[in-house]
Amino acid sequence: MADVKIAAETRTEFGKGAARRIRRENKVPAVVYGHGADPVHITLPGHELQLALRTPNVLLTLDIEGKTELAIPKAVQRDAIKGFLEHVDLLTVKRGEKVTVEVYVHTEGELAPGAFLLEHVLSTLTVEAEATHIPESVTVSIAGLEAGASILAKDIPLPDGTTLVIDEDAVVLQVLAAQAEEPTEDAAGDEAAEA
Repeated sequence: MADVKIAAETRTEFGKGAARRIRRENKVPAVVYGHGADPVHITLPGHELQLALRTPNVLLTLDIEGKTELAIPKAVQRDAIKGFLEHVDLLTVKRGEKVTVEVYVHTEGELAPGAFLLEHVLSTLTVEAEATHIPESVTVSIAGLEAGASILAKDIPLPDGTTLVIDEDAVVLQVLAAQAEEPTEDAAGDEAAEA
């Protein structure tokens, strides 16, 4: 799990105009909340935050005017077209505290020979883990699986200290038989004419 240190500045201006000014300076407006404390409105350096958020469930060590806070991203708003960060909600956490997060499911291995399709019913698993030991992802082997096979949430190995929050019988992956394409009406008509 990545731990990234970022210097933050508190902000007193709010609204669309203030947010636009902040973004023009290559900074991102954000809010830090949690543990019953009042929300703290901050600005974060845009480039550093963009790099940090490439790591799923990154743990941020925020330096807010000399005070250090641990936080994880809870909601990230991006521009729909250009993809730049518009706003970030951060949840404060403490060492040893359990948090609920979503982790990506990666597969390894090859399906059994033949024309099969692997369907990702769930691309992420909701798990509970210690805030400073959140897994970036989980990996499951699909080696040798044939059509009709499925992998349930309980079948996926989790790192120590990580527990499932979703139903353990939820289907995460399933192997489907590839369906042969049925000839279109035009193709069927051409074949009949040739006969």
